[in-house]
Order: sequence, then C-alpha cells, then structure tokens
Amino acid sequence: MNVRTRLPAAGAAVLLAAAAALTAPTTAHAANLLTNPGFESGSLSGWSCSGGLGSVVSTPVHGGAKALAGAASASDTAKCVQTVSVLPNTTYSLSSWVRGSYVYLGVTGAGSTWTSSAAAYSKLTVSFTTGAAQTSAEVYLNGWYGQGTYYADDVSLDGPGGGGTVDTQAPTVPGSLASSGKTSSTVSLSWTAATDNVGVAGYDVYSGTSKVATATGTSTTVTGLSASTAYAFTVKARDAAGNTSGASNTVNVTTDAGGGTGTGFKQAAPYLYNGWGNPPAATTVMNATGVKWFTMAFILSSGGCNPAWDGQRALTGGVDQSTINSVRAAGGDIVPSIGGWSGNKLGPNCATVADLAGAYQKVIDAYGLKAIDVDIENTDEFENNTVQDRIIGALKLVKQNNPGLRTILTFGTGTGGPTGAGNRLIEQSKALGADIDVFTIMPFDFGNASTDMYASTVSAAEGLKAKLKSVFGWDDATAYAHIGISGMNGVSDNQEVTTVQNWTGIRDWANSHHIARLAFWSVNRDRGCAGGGLAENCSGIAQSDWQFTSITAGFTG
Repeated sequence: MNVRTRLPAAGAAVLLAAAAALTAPTTAHAANLLTNPGFESGSLSGWSCSGGLGSVVSTPVHGGAKALAGAASASDTAKCVQTVSVLPNTTYSLSSWVRGSYVYLGVTGAGSTWTSSAAAYSKLTVSFTTGAAQTSAEVYLNGWYGQGTYYADDVSLDGPGGGGTVDTQAPTVPGSLASSGKTSSTVSLSWTAATDNVGVAGYDVYSGTSKVATATGTSTTVTGLSASTAYAFTVKARDAAGNTSGASNTVNVTTDAGGGTGTGFKQAAPYLYNGWGNPPAATTVMNATGVKWFTMAFILSSGGCNPAWDGQRALTGGVDQSTINSVRAAGGDIVPSIGGWSGNKLGPNCATVADLAGAYQKVIDAYGLKAIDVDIENTDEFENNTVQDRIIGALKLVKQNNPGLRTILTFGTGTGGPTGAGNRLIEQSKALGADIDVFTIMPFDFGNASTDMYASTVSAAEGLKAKLKSVFGWDDATAYAHIGISGMNGVSDNQEVTTVQNWTGIRDWANSHHIARLAFWSVNRDRGCAGGGLAENCSGIAQSDWQFTSITAGFTG
C-alpha cells in the first residue's frame, strides 16, 4: 500500500536507473537544454510548481544571485517540473545542486535520485536514455511530505535538443508469419526477419488493431488469451527511430478449449500488519466479520536477497507464523505482501531474476502459499525499469515452478487509471509472458483532500480495464476478472476520506463487475476515531470496529 504511515518499517529506498534501449544509444554532450536553469530571471519562467509552493529566492544560492525554493508541506511535495524537447534513443545527463531534507531530482518515467539530508548544497546527477520514438522529457525536482523547504540551483540537462535529423526510413515487412503451437491461453508465432538501413530494433505483434506482444527476435508466444477464441495475428518491424513497417501476412488461430487465465480467482483480503498499529488478533476479526483472507505485510530484505517480515522477523517461528497458523486453523488463509512503499526491498537487492525468484520461493515454501502479492512502489522498484522487469520475470518463474500459484501485482494509479510506470508494468508483463493473475491498483493519495473516493476509484478501475483490454486483447469480462482494488479506509495520507458509504459502494461495484480482488489498508486502522486524522491504529472517521473489514467480507466477485 502506498502509505507513508509505514515509515517505522524501514527507511525509504532509492532509485538511479536508465530506461532500457533496444539499440546502442547515442550519448549526448551539448549545451544545457533547460530554460531558466539557474533561476537568474528572478521568476519561475519555464518551470511549473505544484500547489503554488515554488518561489525564487536570493539566499541560499549555489551560483549566481538566485535559486529555487520549494516549500514542501504535509500534503504536497512542492514538485517543480519542466518539459524539454529531446531526440529518440539518446542518453542524457540531468544534474542539480540541492539543499534540504529529502530532495529528489528525476525524469518522469525514466529515473530519479535523491539526498536525505544536505545542510549545504550538494550535487545530484541522474542519466537516462530516451525511447525509440520519444521527443520530449519532463524533468522534476521535489521535496517530501512534511520535510520543509528545499532549495535547488544550477540545474543542467546535457544533450542535444529535439529537432535534429532523424531516420525516417521504415524497415521492410516481416515475412512468412506462422503459428508453431497453441494452448487454451497462448499462441506461439514465428516469422522471417525484416531489414532496415540502420538495423531492426524489434517487432510488434498485433491481434487485429491491438498490440499484444513485442519481440527482439523472430518468434514469440502471445499469452493471456481466452480459450476457444479465434484470433487474427500480424507482425510489424520497427527501428530505433520509431519507423514501423507494414503488416505481415495474417495468421488465423483458434485457441484450445479450457479455462481462461485468471477466471475463478476471487479474494477479499484486507491488509493486516504485525509491525505496528496495535495489530488485532486475526481470529478476533475473522469471528466478528466473516472475512477469511488477509494480506499480510510486509516481506522485505533482511540483508541482500534474504526475505524476512519487515526485514527483521524470521519467516518461521515468530508472531507472523503464529498469525498464519491461527488464520488457517479458523478456516482462512493469507497472501503475503512483498515490498511496499518503504524499507529495504528484495527487488533492488536480488541481483538477477533467478535470485529474486529464489527469494520468493523461500516465502512460498515457508507457508505452502496459494498466492503471492508484490506491492511494487516508489522509485526503487516501481519507477526503476530494471527492477520492474526483474520482479515481473521472477513472478513468471515462480508461477512456472509452482502450478496453481496465483500472482498479484499491486501498484499506484491516477484517477483515470494507470500512469506512466503502471502502464509500463502492464505492457512488460505482457511482453515478458509473465501471466499475472491480478493487477491491483491503489486508488488513493491522488493529492486532493476533496476527492470523491467512490467516483475516483471506479474511474481508476475502468481505466485499468481499458489498459488491460488494449494490451492483452481481452474482452470486458476477462479484463475485469484480472482487476484488483486496494483502497485506504478513512483518512488517507493526502487527507482524502473514504467513508463507510464509499467503501460499501466500491464493494458493490466490484461485485457487479466481477473483479478478482478487494483489499484495503488496513485492518489495524479499521477502528473509529472521528477527527483523529491520519493514524496507524484507527481510521480518523466515525465507524464501528472492523466495519470496513465486514464490508470487504461481502465481496464475492
């Protein structure tokens, strides 16, 4: 769950990652591309700062006479952004001198870095590589919630600006597309290679007009298909500049009979956290509400690629093992949440896909699990393309090695559905053939205390459905059957309020649309404290004990 009330678990992790390029990128060395990089204009010209919290000051400065001041508040990070033109498939270097507590520098969707404390100006630097068709990039600076004012000066983006000579010649059309195998949910395809004046960067496979797979070679397996369904596939080649060939011949394939991926899996599983928040006895809550599943948080790294509860408590023999035993003795079960917003996580600490899958397997083996959830958040995992792919690949491996295991990815969202990193997560899950069962969004912390949490949750879920349909080629029913919602009861970090009535409506919508999973953060907070604000052991609103859990228990999908 995307909550900053989890800070006792561990400190927030960091990210410094570059977007992967399909061909060797050009490294850029040129003039600063940013407008008003030292704020010497005396204004924020060229920059846009959230909440009106950015200003130009005369002290403290790093160079010249002016600097940026971002007055981060309890509900706003004072994020200041500028969008610049860039060239495709080119490596850039972004740097800034910063001062203050928890100051971040980054490129939206590409990478970021930070400093936790800089009493004097210190330099942050991050490199990134543009995509094959990318022509603009958004750079940003921000502080952190409740950490006070940060300062930035002499920001630099080194590289060639957009508008230079770009390759416009498309590859030739791939030939001889054919099917080499199929199951109830997959089709394997192969074709002959295309050619290009500077080299083919990859291939895109389409079902009708929907892109359903990508490949760097001349074969791939399309996954996540519906059983006993006719599909018409074509393939196109593309180069590093984004030029695309015409479509190949069409191959018509009907999948075998059998159950569709993700159907039949329904889970009402609110979060229970033994790490803080006066954790209640699981069986007390089960007896009072009828809930059968809990999502237990959080599996982190105890050092290197070694899983432990909160990164501290052993998998077996402690309070978490006792909780799981008691839940199962009462006829229920649990799914562990691996990751989260903060802490030392497995994704960045396990060096390879195989290593990370091995860490997940230790958790699976410790409890004989039926499902695992990876809560992928923050700059160290969610916004780090390398780690994101590592997590997807590891989930693919453990699913292959544990027949019947269900895999869940949980991540943040905008009110209209997945944003940049979330869209990439879904696309890469498809491209890597991970066969993820449930994509669970966290529809809260939208940044506006007056947000209608019912309407925004439904809007976000519908946006997720549209994305799943686009990427996987599913119909509405199949897409809904792969959706999860994980809310935050009562008062959120951004002072949004999900009421009992809101959550009842969300539960009813989830049932009527037959989604796969409903959860919330957290059972620890499922106690009333009207006017109490954001707290770890109550919701901040008027409610009866375990009321949100009782509502959630009514989710049947």
